[in-house]
Amino acid sequence: MKKLLGKLILKTIGWKVVLQGDANVLNRCILVVAPHTHNSEYILGNLAYWSLGRPLKIIIKDAHTKAWYGSVVKGLGGIGIDRSQKNDLINFVAKQFEKEDFSLVITPEGTRSWVPKWRKGFYHMALAAKVPIVLAAGDFKRKTMYLGYTIPYEKIASVPYEEIMKEIEEYYIKYDIVPKIPANWNPDIIGEKG
Repeated sequence: MKKLLGKLILKTIGWKVVLQGDANVLNRCILVVAPHTHNSEYILGNLAYWSLGRPLKIIIKDAHTKAWYGSVVKGLGGIGIDRSQKNDLINFVAKQFEKEDFSLVITPEGTRSWVPKWRKGFYHMALAAKVPIVLAAGDFKRKTMYLGYTIPYEKIASVPYEEIMKEIEEYYIKYDIVPKIPANWNPDIIGEKG
């Protein structure tokens, strides 16, 4: 049902999904979504994943999974985290991947506002869970969701962090992604130029 709904809504609003790799990798990965400048980018990303029939999860405040609407949040892939407690989020994520296969959405900017560089948590999660990093981007100029560019776990585990980040940065520059709010996007994700 979600697959049909995702395809129908995207078609209705004039968006398309460009798959940039093997769809099977979307079953088990850290899904890096950028730019993250507006909540609509998350909604479009969810619809893209639905249209491909893939399992998607996101880490959110556990208040949302425990609220009266919690079953809906969990049904949409929400994994609740108690942010008031000190959590070992990297190992928590690795343990979740031991239980089941899914794509975990991470927005390394950490906010919808402009940031000087990305946070490193997604990289450490991929290492701990032994899963690939897959890139996704919503381009509002072209009304296109790009999805599937993959950095295999073996590469993540064998080359320096800086090389992985440079490859990711080059990806977003190459496709000249235009987010919902361009002023909130910094394509210098490493923070070397600013």
